[in-house]
Amino acid sequence: MERAGRVLAKLKLASHGVTEQQLATAAWPHAVGKTIARHTNAVSLVNHRLVIEVEDYTWQRQLWTLRGQILRGISNTLGRDMVTELEFKIAPPRRKPVQSENLPLLRTDGAAPDEADAIRDPMFRSIYLASRRKATA
Repeated sequence: MERAGRVLAKLKLASHGVTEQQLATAAWPHAVGKTIARHTNAVSLVNHRLVIEVEDYTWQRQLWTLRGQILRGISNTLGRDMVTELEFKIAPPRRKPVQSENLPLLRTDGAAPDEADAIRDPMFRSIYLASRRKATA
């Protein structure tokens, strides 16, 4: 059975709404495997050069040494030599999503959130509130 990537590569892509860039970037995770795909992101295809964002300089250097194997993997996945060069760029650091644990809990009485609301243990919370009252008295 023929791979879907090879079948799509043989089709006239423009008439089906799939560009070569979309096909090449979609083939990236399959061609390199889960581990490398977690640390990289295929961004664009420019003149048969696939631009890949990497986490840091170490990943950039390691993947540069593997570029021949990666190009063969992409060609095997797509069924043709759509990608002839690879460019590895260090991606800007991504902001991590805000964890709900870091957000203050909403109060039911409509008052502004208090820093003590973040203390989940009721005993420690009452000790903290008592010591804060003493300190500010």
